[in-house]
Amino acid sequence: MRYPEIEPYDSGLLDVGDGHQVYWETCGNPDGKPVAVLHGGPGTGCSEGMRQFFDPAKYRIVLLDQRGCGRSTPHAGDTVEALKANTASHLIADLELLRETLSIPRWQLFGGSWGCVLGLAYAERHPERVTEIVMMGLATDRQIEIDQLTGGLAEMFPEAYARFRDGVPEPERDGNLAAAYCRLLANPDPAVHEPAAQRWCAWESAMQPGVPPSPKFENPRFRLAFARLVTHYFSQGCFLEDGGILRDANKLAGIPTVLVQGILDLSSLAGTPWLLERAIPGAELILVGGAGHTTAVPSMENALIAATDEFAARP
Repeated sequence: MRYPEIEPYDSGLLDVGDGHQVYWETCGNPDGKPVAVLHGGPGTGCSEGMRQFFDPAKYRIVLLDQRGCGRSTPHAGDTVEALKANTASHLIADLELLRETLSIPRWQLFGGSWGCVLGLAYAERHPERVTEIVMMGLATDRQIEIDQLTGGLAEMFPEAYARFRDGVPEPERDGNLAAAYCRLLANPDPAVHEPAAQRWCAWESAMQPGVPPSPKFENPRFRLAFARLVTHYFSQGCFLEDGGILRDANKLAGIPTVLVQGILDLSSLAGTPWLLERAIPGAELILVGGAGHTTAVPSMENALIAATDEFAARP
């Protein structure tokens, strides 16, 4: 069961350069164990519910909206300028700048899906800054995982995939669909980019059977920003080296790591949870029955909170 709702005691916009300002907020105990919460997407932005996975009496909870989404500016739902200077390396540098700005020597990393990719990439570049890692909806930087989400599940959801595939011009339907959608979404004409955003988000929802579509997808600005950012990253291999996270996972030796995965999460088809468990020295993999790519299941919530509660007692 999640902890009660709380409000930030501090927040602001951090100038990270390149014309970007990143929204951040801190909740809980100002003297507590620091934790950085990394949202998914790319492009979902942080949400109030993400504050509730931590004991507010023991944690200093830091959330941020990554470049181009949430309350950060510029916003990808308003302009494609938000995609400029927006890569994994930029987001990792933003995390480091925020840590330094908040005078945090070391912090725990907590995230899921794209937040898992970003968190692991950050930890491998700055292992000395990380106390523990808790990740869910497990993902890495492998092209096979992107391909799984943009075509590998076609036979499982043939009608939804046909609508998704038909959303791009016919010559591009057998190519890189993320790149094709990225071009459509960059078009300034709403008659072009709005249907593309709707189709992309409809496919995202179709890949999570039994889970209601995110109500955020009903917001045209959120929908466009999300689709633009996801396709921007997916079309470029997440701006990370294919397979680099697994290759360099030995750099995380000595960092207590808990990996939580719903057994119904279709991203498991690429084998990511088991590969991560074997690649990260000492990592603990927890498989949650009846859960997919979501935290909105009590058993998933309980597994994540058990991990943060355990780490809260560590110095």
